Amino acid sequence: MIRVDIAPLGTTRLPDLADLFECDEVADRCWCMWHIVRFATFHAAVATGNRDAFLSLVEASPEPLGVIAYSSDRAVGWCAVGPRARYARAMKTPTLRGRGATEDDTVWFVPCFFIRPDSRKKGVASALLDAAVEVARTHGASALEGFPDSTGKTSSRGAYGGEALFAAAGFLPIRRPSDARAIMRRDF
Repeated sequence: MIRVDIAPLGTTRLPDLADLFECDEVADRCWCMWHIVRFATFHAAVATGNRDAFLSLVEASPEPLGVIAYSSDRAVGWCAVGPRARYARAMKTPTLRGRGATEDDTVWFVPCFFIRPDSRKKGVASALLDAAVEVARTHGASALEGFPDSTGKTSSRGAYGGEALFAAAGFLPIRRPSDARAIMRRDF
């Protein structure tokens, strides 16, 4: 376990997030736009376009787009969080189609995590998820949902988190759209 401090992402923390994402080709190309924009838009934008779109969202959004974890003043982890309505592409997937769409503005969503490779499996994701819960609650969300991997075989990046991570943070499974995914929810 490492000691981390967590902060909501604001414009002053964008250089820290850029430094974090630059350590991984996939994160640096994505900039957390995968679940927001259409597939074709995401791929046409490539890294620069996705980063610019993300920066525009940070500037325009009244809520933070996520939380960032620091250890020894260096960004070591990221968790995207916000109203489900923000994640338009994710909401159209078969995994999430069964949700109550009327709640998309009030129920918040955790679509992904990214942890610096040398900080993985050290409690960073857990601290980020706890902070995401508090950000959602503070901004008036009625609940927070995620769609973690339920196979126990999460990738080394741990992009969606595992079911045990969410359960430890007080989330309960509300639906199992496949053998590999659970929709988990924490009501406030």
